[in-house]
Amino acid sequence: MTGSELRELLQRKWGYSFAVQLRKVKGKILFQVMWRYLEQVSFPLSETEYLENLEAVTNYLNDWGGSEQVRSFLIETKEKPRLGKAVTLTLDLGARASEWLL
Repeated sequence: MTGSELRELLQRKWGYSFAVQLRKVKGKILFQVMWRYLEQVSFPLSETEYLENLEAVTNYLNDWGGSEQVRSFLIETKEKPRLGKAVTLTLDLGARASEWLL
């Protein structure tokens, strides 16, 4: 998956280029779709910065083998990002999880 593919998935699902992030919480790695999106006037990133962030996130997902999990999750979820509420996927990295959680 590339950053452009992730953006296309987000736009097809919700109609906007939502911000995404990876977080480590209590020994788990989370993929989160935030409520802010590129098309908002108050969005803090330029389009270039937004695309760079998506590329960085997808590089991690590809390295971890989590791209298909994210793709399936985005296609299947019924949730929608809303103010103060991210859409969250706990990534299942299997046996390799400990490599990334140190």
